[in-house]
Amino acid sequence: MSLFATVLVFSVVIYFQGFRVDLPIKSSRYRGQTSTYPIKLFYTSNIPIILQSALVSNLYVISQMLSAKFSGFFLVSLLGVWQEVGGGGPARSYPIGGLCYYMSPPETVSRVIEDPIHAVIYIMFMLGSCAFFSKTWIDVSGSSAKDVAKQLKEQQMVMRGHRETSMIKELNRYIPTAAAFGGLCIGALSVLADFLGAIGSGTGILLAVTIIYQYFEIFVKEQSEMGGFGAMFF
Repeated sequence: MSLFATVLVFSVVIYFQGFRVDLPIKSSRYRGQTSTYPIKLFYTSNIPIILQSALVSNLYVISQMLSAKFSGFFLVSLLGVWQEVGGGGPARSYPIGGLCYYMSPPETVSRVIEDPIHAVIYIMFMLGSCAFFSKTWIDVSGSSAKDVAKQLKEQQMVMRGHRETSMIKELNRYIPTAAAFGGLCIGALSVLADFLGAIGSGTGILLAVTIIYQYFEIFVKEQSEMGGFGAMFF
């Protein structure tokens, strides 16, 4: 079942990677030179899940340190209550209460049925945080509509049917939406992988798939430029 869930999530992520909108652009200097600017569904790639995972990991570490030193304090318990569980190997700490518990994924479908509130809060947290990080990332990474319009202008390219001043407005119709919705999809896929019991974690699978796909795209692009078999994909 775990292997099937892993393959399923892997396939769905690869399928979603192909979702994109190609905006027609043309050269403002050379007449007749046209191209497209692709805006992918996963516009910010795996950045949202990386930031979300870093946030949760840091909260886990802080909560465990405080729990070990100040166990029993109300604020410490509110952040997280931990319990060591030994499964035939080294004992591991798992959150059983507090904020960290609701930020951790239910391990099985039966756990979802036993504690649906935990599952609902976890889903809302994953979707909301991934969408927020994705939307924020485009502003700090230089990939917002304003930055893209500036890059196109520097390359002497404009969108067909639009003046240079109206490009930002047109790009704003697509880029923020792609970033937010792409972040939601990343979060939803991570939740799906966790609930189906995929090998590893939903976050780990998404990171692995997106990184592999990025290298595959680079390889195909290089082959295409060299006139190799990569031309079949583009």
